[in-house]
Amino acid sequence: MASGSNLLQLEDVTKVYRMGDVEVHALRGVSFGIEEGEFVAIMGASGSGKSTLMNIIGCLDRPGSGRYLLAGEDVSDLDRDALAEKRNRTLGFVFQNFNLLSRTSAIENVELPLLYAGAHTRERHDRAHEALARVGLAERIHHHPNQMSGGQQQRVAIARALVSNPKVILADEPTGNLDSVTSVEVMALFQELRDSGITVVLVTHEPDIARYAARVIVMKDGKLLSDLRQEPQRAVPAPVEPVVGGES
Repeated sequence: MASGSNLLQLEDVTKVYRMGDVEVHALRGVSFGIEEGEFVAIMGASGSGKSTLMNIIGCLDRPGSGRYLLAGEDVSDLDRDALAEKRNRTLGFVFQNFNLLSRTSAIENVELPLLYAGAHTRERHDRAHEALARVGLAERIHHHPNQMSGGQQQRVAIARALVSNPKVILADEPTGNLDSVTSVEVMALFQELRDSGITVVLVTHEPDIARYAARVIVMKDGKLLSDLRQEPQRAVPAPVEPVVGGES
């Protein structure tokens, strides 16, 4: 059932892919809602349907049948341009591989969504600087990805997702390329974003990472296997040791 309080609402969503003569049922009647300000982890083995589900939630694909409502609007049948506009206004994306431009500074990477949206140079710069400061990288705005650790690169990617002021952050295996200490730092940042009112939807195969979410949805064979709320573990980053003589 749809709920006016849900920011994301899926109603009996199915998705079938055809590979030659074979039909692959990626989603089989999936229904659930996510309220504004929730932190939800989606889990499942390879082939469970979680990636297809994330693509539909992210307006990168459409349901085969059923309805998907985003911020109260049924986006199931929108054409590609309308879907892209809805996606750019409402959603921010964070990926496992960071997807940063290697020859471009942190602030230029973060400015990209605003550049595509036609924002003026000063607005782009100010908003990108603010987003980088929000993730603790105000002193690294001119560094390139190869001058940064994996955790810093992921923070740049999160700043890029934040710069358009999205209602929802969709994170696909955001800690997959990070060590355990850095993963906790990134999860602490996601919890801070949730505390600020941003909805966070995280795809992960790691139970340790899912424990930082307040709700865990488990997919299996294209169906919703379980949907449980939990008391999230608080992510507490390790103390940062000062760098003597390091770059600012």
